[in-house]
Amino acid sequence: MGFLSIAHSDVGIKKNTNQDSVLIKEAMTDYGEVLLTVVCDGMGGLAKGEVASAALIRAFSSWFEEKFPEILYEKRKDGAIDRMELENELNALVIDVNHKIAEHGRQFHVAMGTTAALLLLAEGRYYTMNVGDSRVYTIDSEKVSQLTKDQTFVQKEIDQGRMTPEEARKHPQRNVLLQCVGASEVIIPEFTDGEYEKDEVFMICSDGFRHLISEEEFFKLMNPGKLNTEKEMRDAALYCTELNKSRQEKDNISVILVKTC
Repeated sequence: MGFLSIAHSDVGIKKNTNQDSVLIKEAMTDYGEVLLTVVCDGMGGLAKGEVASAALIRAFSSWFEEKFPEILYEKRKDGAIDRMELENELNALVIDVNHKIAEHGRQFHVAMGTTAALLLLAEGRYYTMNVGDSRVYTIDSEKVSQLTKDQTFVQKEIDQGRMTPEEARKHPQRNVLLQCVGASEVIIPEFTDGEYEKDEVFMICSDGFRHLISEEEFFKLMNPGKLNTEKEMRDAALYCTELNKSRQEKDNISVILVKTC
């Protein structure tokens, strides 16, 4: 199974710098095509957020080239990728970068941090990892499904039954993160995995891309029947970006779209 993929990132209408960073890495292997995508949202309220997001992206890029082949070829379990081995490696990478960003910040007396949303596609399975509130979605012929869970104050309140999703969307603390790479002493990424089908769309995005657009609108604009070429995917990403800006989204706006084919 192959992939179509595009990335789009925009500074938005308010900020002077784009603190988001994005990554798409693709490789042909003995086990078919594999794809790694990552969106990192450098912390908007912190200085040098773009430094933090770029550092984490570089780490994931190097890992895909240098370490992932070992998982794919040498550390397999029952004829497939060992999910626990994969999660352990990604967890170790994030903890290491968290320490390095924090140390860099202390050295130069600046606060910096970044979220991370990662999607890996290999051998008919998807693997996600996230820290913070960047998200991974899947869009099939029927619906939009969120694969990741935000590490935010409002999500914790929802989980504990003290807040509804509708209340969370308008809550003054809706952007408060519980974890952030480079700015948290303890980092515990969230992981999910599952099977994917042909003609499925994955959307990996920063919070600036999805705050002001509903899942119903995303489905209408980005369902698999609408996205048959990378040009159509790029046009959809650009349209949604401009729609966000017209609705006065003030954050940086970033998205990666992937279609299985």
